[in-house]
Amino acid sequence: MDEPPEPVWMVAANVVRWRRYGDLGQEFRPGTKAFRGGAKVYVLDTYPGTGNEQLTAVGRGRHTGRWITIDTGTRHLHTFRPQSVYSPAVLRRCAGMLPRTREEAAELAERLQRIARTGRHTHHAAAHPDPCLCHECLPLSPG
Repeated sequence: MDEPPEPVWMVAANVVRWRRYGDLGQEFRPGTKAFRGGAKVYVLDTYPGTGNEQLTAVGRGRHTGRWITIDTGTRHLHTFRPQSVYSPAVLRRCAGMLPRTREEAAELAERLQRIARTGRHTHHAAAHPDPCLCHECLPLSPG
């Protein structure tokens, strides 16, 4: 029988419940095209050359529920945190990556949280309707 894989420290995050869409961000869409709002994803990699505004995430897809790996905007995620990952499906997708310590994952999570918050505020600075439904203003619904 195979041994379970060793856990790896990664950065986990949740997909925003609502994101701005369309001309000047006047419309709202739930989650992203690939992930449902509130879905948990794991950050596989970031793109420092773009100021970490884009990252590669793995999570359960919106339409199929299968594990998918996709590049997405950092601003579409929130609540970045270090997490020890045991899921074989996630660990297969991060094979070949350098393992992080808990401290490295925490530092990256903090950096990504700052970038995401800044990206969301500048993204809808042109028009911020009242009442606003963006993640920063909308309370999380139960369940």
